[in-house]
Amino acid sequence: MIKALIGLGNPGKEYEKTRHNVGFMVADLVASTLKCGKKYEEKCFSNIIECLDHDLLIVKPQTYMNNSGVAVRNLLDDYGLKPSEILVVYDDLDLPLGTVRLKKKGSSGGHRGVKSIIESIKTDEFPRLKIGIGRPANKKDVVNYVLSPFYKEERFILEKVLSSATECITNVLKYGIDRAIGQCNKKII
Repeated sequence: MIKALIGLGNPGKEYEKTRHNVGFMVADLVASTLKCGKKYEEKCFSNIIECLDHDLLIVKPQTYMNNSGVAVRNLLDDYGLKPSEILVVYDDLDLPLGTVRLKKKGSSGGHRGVKSIIESIKTDEFPRLKIGIGRPANKKDVVNYVLSPFYKEERFILEKVLSSATECITNVLKYGIDRAIGQCNKKII
């Protein structure tokens, strides 16, 4: 059973609409969809909303992407959670924009935020929802690409993806990961 949804991203206005912050975007949309009704509070190096009606924490680590593990380790310790009880949501360069992928466990795939979590909690056995953002045309320009906003023509797809990711998460909460995987793993557009 998932007890914490952890959306990865970077804090600060300058990062709000960037590709690297789709985890934060999903967290905000889930909080709104589930009608959690409260503002984020600062705890465990994160901004957290406690959705009491759903027995769910919605978490946005404030340690910056590459140090996400610090916040996640603190969250697990303070709330007595197991790695299997969290669902981490983050951007994935290796999936095309318009794709979401739910997995029960796995490697970091080169994602530094996920690598930080794995190193901090000493396991890669935690559920994750990867949101495809695609790769830049110039493969050497990955940092600028993930830290840049979505192009105007991508925003329609992004809205569909965020909606689909939110639906996926609600299915995980209702039915569990095993049943939700089949419904979640698809190309949206």
